[in-house]
Amino acid sequence: MRRVRVFAPVLPVVAVIALLGLPLAPGSGGAGPADAVSGLVVLYCGIRLLRDRRRPLTPTAVAVMGLPVLGLSIAAMGASSPGAGLSGLGRYLQIFVLVPAAVVLLIRDRRDFRLLAWSFVALAGWQGAIGVKQYVTGTGASYQGEDIRAVGTFGPTDVMGMATVVSFGLICALALALGRNDARQRAVAAACAFALLLPLALSFSRGAWIATAATCAVQLALAGLRRALKVAAAVTAACVVLVGGLGVGTAMLQERIDSITQVTDAPDQSVIDRYTMWAAATAMWREHPLTGVGLKGFPEHRDGNASLALSSGSDTEGAGAAFLKQPLLSPHNMYLLVLSEQGLIGLVTLAGSCLSLLVCALRGLFRVHRSGHPGLDCALVSSGLLIWQLIDFMYADIGGPSTVLTAVVLGLAAWWSLVGANEEEQRAAAAPVRTRAEGALAR
Repeated sequence: MRRVRVFAPVLPVVAVIALLGLPLAPGSGGAGPADAVSGLVVLYCGIRLLRDRRRPLTPTAVAVMGLPVLGLSIAAMGASSPGAGLSGLGRYLQIFVLVPAAVVLLIRDRRDFRLLAWSFVALAGWQGAIGVKQYVTGTGASYQGEDIRAVGTFGPTDVMGMATVVSFGLICALALALGRNDARQRAVAAACAFALLLPLALSFSRGAWIATAATCAVQLALAGLRRALKVAAAVTAACVVLVGGLGVGTAMLQERIDSITQVTDAPDQSVIDRYTMWAAATAMWREHPLTGVGLKGFPEHRDGNASLALSSGSDTEGAGAAFLKQPLLSPHNMYLLVLSEQGLIGLVTLAGSCLSLLVCALRGLFRVHRSGHPGLDCALVSSGLLIWQLIDFMYADIGGPSTVLTAVVLGLAAWWSLVGANEEEQRAAAAPVRTRAEGALAR
């Protein structure tokens, strides 16, 4: 009970993460239970602020986290209908402003931060275990005519859900393993990171592979060259054992990996659809360069800007769901989605907010490196999650039950960037003041 009381402020955020481990009804999409609880988290945060009369976010934090509101407000006014504008505005505010701000205000110290990081690892382990079972038993989503694609509890309509969760967990585990915590915690984190490689591979998600590989490489480089070489050797050995020695999905994995380099030579239909929707989004932006076509406007303007190469939708089946032709309602590229619906104003404000957080996170990381103070694991978690999200946005956009995790990720990164990274600096500045005060009392 004492431990529960200690972590009470941040437990609602843990509940949001935990709810994504529950099975979803077949064919369900969009908002889920975790989204509803995320709204309660915002309400809970507001009540705590009023009760405790705490100082709100600093002016810098308000400017950085509130920057997307400008582009969103303009795009909402340009929507095709008031209903579409309000629903789109609410969703974007939830993911990029309200929930991240609530997470920042509810995290009190690095102990709370690490609890959320371990929650990501635990959720990834749960979803990954379900995904591996789906591959082994042939009960996953359909892939090349076989029900072997690992999707966890998210089902075939959100094939990126499990891959996203596992990627977040792997990045958090690697950061915790590279930190300056006790040896036991680092060993457990390293074991979790290696274990999560298998379900990530079985997700057959090329975008998640690329984003995770790039992010982990950056994390290792930021942690130090010697550690990077050691971990790279261990990861290579693990991959050789899993794929070469045990033969885990060798043929299909190799084919999927090879397809990454064939996106221009011999692309499959999914890649053709993606390129076609990217071209359509770019065409929409050219027609409305500053403000875009309005929130929720991409599906309405898609057919008028897409070529005949675009298919009618993607086929989804398996993992407990019947065959379904899923319509293609977004360009599967967050930057192009924002550019087409919110124009340059929306893209500059949203990307500017995220890049500002990344710059502040990296600055805090270098400060921790120089000073030798604890917090390297928190810095690597924040920087890694932000880098992964920014890379993955080139292959995916918001949508589906797993989207609420993006809001928590931005909140974690924002806490370190705007609060946690400055703790040591604030303590150093306060130390001379305390020393002078103690000297005056002694006299």
